[in-house]
Amino acid sequence: MLERMDTTWETERIRAQYPALKNGAAYLDGAGGTQVPVGVIDAISEAHRSGLSNVHGPFASSRRSMKLIADARTAVADLVGGEADGVVLGPNMTTLTYRMAATLAKTWEPGDEIVVSELDHDANVRPWVQAAASAGVTVRWARIDPQTTDLPAEQYAELVTPRTRLVAVAAASNLIGTITDVAAISQIAHASGALVYVDAVAAAPHFRLDMASMGADLIALSSYKWCGPHAGAVVASSELLETLRPDKLEPSSDEVPDRFELGTPGLANMAGISAAVDHLADLVAGEGDRRQRLGRSFAALAAREDVLVRSTISRLTGIPGVRMVGSPSRRTGTISFTMGAITPGEVAARLGKQDISVWSGHAYAWELTRVLGIRETGGCIRVSLAPYTAESDLDRLVAAVAAMADDCG
Repeated sequence: MLERMDTTWETERIRAQYPALKNGAAYLDGAGGTQVPVGVIDAISEAHRSGLSNVHGPFASSRRSMKLIADARTAVADLVGGEADGVVLGPNMTTLTYRMAATLAKTWEPGDEIVVSELDHDANVRPWVQAAASAGVTVRWARIDPQTTDLPAEQYAELVTPRTRLVAVAAASNLIGTITDVAAISQIAHASGALVYVDAVAAAPHFRLDMASMGADLIALSSYKWCGPHAGAVVASSELLETLRPDKLEPSSDEVPDRFELGTPGLANMAGISAAVDHLADLVAGEGDRRQRLGRSFAALAAREDVLVRSTISRLTGIPGVRMVGSPSRRTGTISFTMGAITPGEVAARLGKQDISVWSGHAYAWELTRVLGIRETGGCIRVSLAPYTAESDLDRLVAAVAAMADDCG
């Protein structure tokens, strides 16, 4: 049996807000993309019903679109502790990171250096590595501890030099859940004048983000990982964005943050972003402004996921043939494992036939799966929690994995 949960977490009330859960599936694939609550669905639908037009028009539908964008900026700023006029919106984190890499690389010179991490999703590695190659910039690598699968912050004291222009690091691993000490890494980077670009895609669904305490100069996230629509954002200070000159169309706005946003966004999705942040803020009851409510919700969510993760790992490791991938000292609600002679792809396929959704493979943790020695053998099975995850979902997973092990025994 699981440990007693905080009574402020009302699982059934939260789950009732997700129409997709009515089909009976156990959605344990949150790190690949979450289901969305009815509030998000309704907000997007209402935006379409209200009539929308492209921005900067002298009519009501255009003004509605501009308000949706402004509201989405404010919502994302509240989520990460940033400022609304520093929120750059776009289709997803990968696209935005390529855009930021190309823009920042204009300020680099041959002989400069950047630091990337082998823990990260490739979207926070390859754009920087490729931009560095084009600019003649040296790439330095931060390594994981192969025993703990933590990313030791102290190594950055050796990696960061006076020539370091950027440190790119994940707030959490999308594959094994490792939570990194971004604040300590940022302190080292800033002491040498380097910028810190934080990939928060795998962190934002699980714990409260605060740019100031993390020391993040730029922080990237995707709303479809935290119960929102398919959209992304990069948040920085408006002062920093003013110093950067992205490539853009000549007639398009030169204002910040508009100058970083290529083309017309998915306007109705902007309503979905705001609704998703509101949903997260209201996961548990309480008063206060949205930032205060987000803090309370994420504290409860993180505590709940900690109990669920520890219990699930304990039960899975008791099954013959199951081996955990990663054992970080601090982790999100993400668990990865392999299962003896059964390939990760086969495990995921068998679970899928039982309406248990998990991912298998490398999950774009390209360097990490190489370091762990699992890339060429199919990667691993990844289980990832979301606010709507029920204890019964994890019970189904453990029972199904145990049955597979018995079949192969």
